[in-house]
Amino acid sequence: MTQAQERPEVKYGERLIEEGKLITFPNPRPGRRYTVSITLPEFTCKCPFSGYPDFGTIYVNYVPDQRVVELKAIKLYINSYRDRYISHEEAANQILDDIVTACDPLEISVKADYTPRGNVHTVVEVSHTKPV
Repeated sequence: MTQAQERPEVKYGERLIEEGKLITFPNPRPGRRYTVSITLPEFTCKCPFSGYPDFGTIYVNYVPDQRVVELKAIKLYINSYRDRYISHEEAANQILDDIVTACDPLEISVKADYTPRGNVHTVVEVSHTKPV
């Protein structure tokens, strides 16, 4: 067996997903209230109990303060969940916490709408408002 067959090279996309860091940039309109709505329809993670894959759509709606999340970065960050064993509830809460940490929005809500599996459809909604 060759070295390449023993340990396949990590692809550039896998490396970027593994890094999965939320990057922000300055809000181009600080002081103006507006909502950023992001839909991520290809969310995947693994059930921490069965190991089965879970699929869903993540909806992020936030009102920026001083920073805005860069879209390619959030795509890579969300893709970093694909091999993670995490419950529906914890995934929604962790996504919210990570975005709050990254950009400290005035308001944010995250809705995780999972594809039904075994006749069960789960939707988890979490929100945060910046203290004044």
